[in-house]
Amino acid sequence: MTTLIEALPAHHALWRAPAQAVQAFVGLGANLGDAQQALRQAVQALAAVPGVQVQQCSALYGSAPIDSSGPDYLNAVARVSTTLGPAQLLQALQTIENEAGRLRPYRNAPRTLDLDLLRYGDVHSAEAALLLPHPRMHERAFVLLPLHDVAPELVSAQALAAVQGQRIERLASSDWLS
Repeated sequence: MTTLIEALPAHHALWRAPAQAVQAFVGLGANLGDAQQALRQAVQALAAVPGVQVQQCSALYGSAPIDSSGPDYLNAVARVSTTLGPAQLLQALQTIENEAGRLRPYRNAPRTLDLDLLRYGDVHSAEAALLLPHPRMHERAFVLLPLHDVAPELVSAQALAAVQGQRIERLASSDWLS
């Protein structure tokens, strides 16, 4: 089955590798199985992708599902430096999800692993295959709080105040990776 990103023409700008490394932010989430181990393995798999260097990971957070049911999620954000184009990076994230057993039976279904490309440098994209910055990140405490851990300059006090009613708990500092 071809994904939306794979359907983009090879000459599309989203496939173009940057002239120099770009800073990107990846949201990580899981709420099925050993979620912490799934996130830990996802960070390791991300670090093993050629052209990707994991620079920093946020603390680990627990949050209630939004627009869904099921167990609480574990969430984090990774700051990476990459020489991959945005489409290549998204494709790598989807490969990691698939290798972790990710299924997509319906929108917002519980997940063994969920990896979202939140930001890719200063790139803005309205392509259905890859919306950048992530269109709902400003609505989600489970994105904003961990993103604030690794890039406080990207999250305003107003954005944090707007999600303060969402149930989220900081569970562990960045030592959850070891």
